[in-house]
Amino acid sequence: MGQVAHCDMAKDWDPFRLSEALNHHLKPNLVAIVDSARVDGDFHARFSAIERRYVYRMTCRRAPLTFDKGLAWRVPQELDIEAMQVGADFLVGKHDFTTFRASECQAKSPVKTVDAVEVSREGNDVRVTVRARSFLHNQVRSFVGTIERVGAGSWKPEDVKAALEARERAACGPVAPPDGLYLTGVGYPVDPFV
Repeated sequence: MGQVAHCDMAKDWDPFRLSEALNHHLKPNLVAIVDSARVDGDFHARFSAIERRYVYRMTCRRAPLTFDKGLAWRVPQELDIEAMQVGADFLVGKHDFTTFRASECQAKSPVKTVDAVEVSREGNDVRVTVRARSFLHNQVRSFVGTIERVGAGSWKPEDVKAALEARERAACGPVAPPDGLYLTGVGYPVDPFV
């Protein structure tokens, strides 16, 4: 939903015309350029970012997903979002997130600062919104799988704190499936799309 990319162009394209041209060639694919802008030569879509925002979507129902199959994690029971939020609050701040780091993670350090983890409900959907400057490999899905266990009643909220403090992957809850994970936005010191 909010992926940003950059490229160096040999020709000076008008941003609107570039978007239209790219979308013409992307037609058969389920991807679209929604905006483009000129940026300074030192801008880098990945390394200039100061914030990334993810939303993870779970749908609580026993019946299989139909229209949303592959777009959300179907959880067959109701979730206690208040308990989930209490558990999620332990993940906010600067911590060693080794517990929530995939073994193939290439980050130099497991220490990251998470600015927010918010749990909300809209009908049958439970959404977990996470904001940080950067993330470890599978960190958001590891968060979600862990706090889902709290919502299902298998873990207490304090178990999230114990898992974080353990600093070992075995203490993590199950990793949530990729279905339902969305990058919703990337923040920059100066927003190129304003």
